[in-house]
Amino acid sequence: MIKKFTALAASAAMLMAVSSQANDRFADVKIKATALKGAVHMLQGAGGNIGVSAGEDGILIIDDQYAPLAEKIAAALGELGSDSPRYIVNTHYHGDHTGANAFFHEHKDSTIFAHKNVRVRLANDDKVSAAALPVVTYAQGLTLHFNGETVHVMHLPDGHTDGDSAVWFEEPDVLHTGDLFFNERFPYIDLKGGGSVTGYIESVKTLLAKIDDDTVVIPGHGPLADKADYQQFLDMIEATREIVLTHKREGKTVEEVVAAGLGDKWQSWSWKFITEEKWIRTLYQ
Repeated sequence: MIKKFTALAASAAMLMAVSSQANDRFADVKIKATALKGAVHMLQGAGGNIGVSAGEDGILIIDDQYAPLAEKIAAALGELGSDSPRYIVNTHYHGDHTGANAFFHEHKDSTIFAHKNVRVRLANDDKVSAAALPVVTYAQGLTLHFNGETVHVMHLPDGHTDGDSAVWFEEPDVLHTGDLFFNERFPYIDLKGGGSVTGYIESVKTLLAKIDDDTVVIPGHGPLADKADYQQFLDMIEATREIVLTHKREGKTVEEVVAAGLGDKWQSWSWKFITEEKWIRTLYQ
């Protein structure tokens, strides 16, 4: 009995330590709000960029970053009109975009929208509570009329994941790409989550065809962008993919391709989460 109690106490202490470390990680994060066009704003903190529609109808947000940042995000939204978003759209299931779902649903009565595969993947994650699950799901997309603007939510299949959505605010002409755009860096393509390199490229091309030089682009990660930035991102993917596939066709192993690298031109796109090596391994698969 004593051994069992000791084991339980040790487990509880470990969980508390992990929780404390998570909170410490986000302790110094500040949420920065940037007004864009029309009713649209962007919030930056840690994790995916948040799109916001703020106006007479209230607050709608695209993604909500990590759980420990929920109260900071709510405070930033309060500065824009209300700390209680009426609607949340998740662009996909990853925790740096859905982490605050439960907080906003439970404490702010927010309604969460997402592609049907997002709900499936979150529901199959033991670490995700029922309160974090989208309550409205769709197969192809939906349209909301909010704050005097038309908000188009579009599903794009098999790109970053199998549940990706992009959101276009029509009248102000602002596009939130979710993680179908990592500005100035190699992207993460979740191969185990239904994503694929080919699908990712097709999704980016689809979105590029829908916008023009006046469109403001909120990437999933990285600084605010425009169509030229998004095109540069696509060019990088296609160029580095061709480098890797050329080596592969020559019979080189993935280790040999990693050793050869992509060349100096693409060094600046490497970052702590997706290094050149990780990007090469993704492309090789």
